[in-house]
Parts: sequence; structure tokens; C-alpha cells
Amino acid sequence: MNNKILTTPISDEDVKSLKIGDIVYLNGTLVTCRDTGHKRRVLSGIVPRTDLKGGAVFHAGPIVKKVGDKWEMVSIGPTTSMRMEKFEKEFMEITGAKIIIGKGGMGEKTVRGCVENKAVHAVFPGGCAVVAAAEVLEITDAEWLDLGMPEAFWVMEVKEFGPLIISIDTEGNNLFENNKEIYKESMEKEMAELSKKLKYMNY
Repeated sequence: MNNKILTTPISDEDVKSLKIGDIVYLNGTLVTCRDTGHKRRVLSGIVPRTDLKGGAVFHAGPIVKKVGDKWEMVSIGPTTSMRMEKFEKEFMEITGAKIIIGKGGMGEKTVRGCVENKAVHAVFPGGCAVVAAAEVLEITDAEWLDLGMPEAFWVMEVKEFGPLIISIDTEGNNLFENNKEIYKESMEKEMAELSKKLKYMNY
């Protein structure tokens, strides 16, 4: 496994070198976008001011406060990425985003999107929302505030944002699906051994 720092805008070469299980830290621009934002971008054709080509998108609904004429990040934890599965492939195609960040795995449609668009999905550890907020240097823009704070399009500058664990790479490998097979094999083996030990209970 490799530890690597990515800086936006991210190139095809940057993501091609990443493999599932690699740990990445992000510098540069990070944008939040969840269910409603994905749906708006894909279905309505509304284009945000911030160009996402080569960018990083975080499935997150942050808590943000207004201080004077600026916004400050209070907490920013990951949202379950599978909620965006329906639109993620198309979202990557039309935005050019290179790294999608969230919680948990994503499905086959997103895997195809990562392969076709040379992009990756990464997992940010759950339960670390305050730590993540500390890695936000500044909120530089806020779009789609009509959707509400969690669904708005928050644009921020981050420094060594992570750790981010690559869960889907550009070759279509899926860490969560691979682990399911490993755990299944391990469970079947353990159940077989346990069955032998409990054989006396069948009498």
C-alpha cells in the first residue's frame, strides 16, 4: 500500500497510480455534494460556478456557521456513498471529477464510471467529522444554499485532508466487494469447524 498526497486539479496519471487500499491525503479544493446536488447536476443541467474538472467531491452534509461575512466549518463527516450510486457515474462523466469521497462502498455502476472516466472512490473514516473540519483551511464559496445546509455545494480549501482509503480504482477493483468474498470464505471455514465441535448437539 502507498501513502500519497494528491493536489487538485488531479490528473489521469495521478489516479491511475492508485490502487485499492492505498491511503491518500488531499490538498487543494474540495467540494461537498450529496443526493439532491447530484440529482440537480445530472438531471437539470444546472452548472455550478466551481469547475469540478480534475476535482475532488465529498459526500458530506457539513455543519457550517456564519462569522461576519465568512463561513466557518464546524463539522464535516462523510455521508453513506451508496446513496449517490444512482447518479455517480453520470456525475463523473459530466463534471470530470477525479476523486469521489464518502463512507462505505459503492456499486457496479460507479465502478464502471471510475474505469471509463479514470476516477477513484475513497473512504473517509466515520466518526471523525470534527477532525475533518480542522483540515479545512477556508470555505471559499457556497452554492445551492436553497437546498439547505447539508445539501448545499460547499467549496473549501483543504490541507492534507484524510486519511482517504481508496476503495475503487481505475481498473475496476472494489475493496468492499473483495473483502466480502474474503469474509465469506473465512466465515464458511469457521462455521465448518464450529459444526464439528457442536456435532454432539445433533443427538
